[in-house]
Amino acid sequence: MRRLSLLALAAVMLLTGLSLAGAPASAREAPILLVAHPDVTTRQLKRDTTRAIFAMRQRTWPDGQAVRVFVLDNNHPVHARFAKEQLAVYPHQLQLAWDRMVFSGTGQAPERVRDQAEMRERVATTPGAVGYLEREYLDDRVQVISME
Repeated sequence: MRRLSLLALAAVMLLTGLSLAGAPASAREAPILLVAHPDVTTRQLKRDTTRAIFAMRQRTWPDGQAVRVFVLDNNHPVHARFAKEQLAVYPHQLQLAWDRMVFSGTGQAPERVRDQAEMRERVATTPGAVGYLEREYLDDRVQVISME
């Protein structure tokens, strides 16, 4: 009987471990939020608009103010999560769009930053700026833009 109880306990622990391992990474990681310079008047964006801004196809905020886009390196895990979870694209798809515009002379790539601390600083001090941060990097120098 004791052996059967131990076997049942081991099975439950194995199944619990497998279900946690199969949980999406986003369920275990801090959410990534869209942030902007405090003077940006837009408070909410649709996913399509946000995707167009980060793909460098939309160059102004809805009120007409110029957008300055800041991103982390393509290999940065926060950039990859932001692209996939918030924009529903892969980082390499964004890079292809940026490269196409740069090489054709029709646009430019966003400005790259080294880390989230630099992202916060650049967004906070650049009028019209937009970027993304994990919640722990937020402070009152940037505003969160909600996405619908």
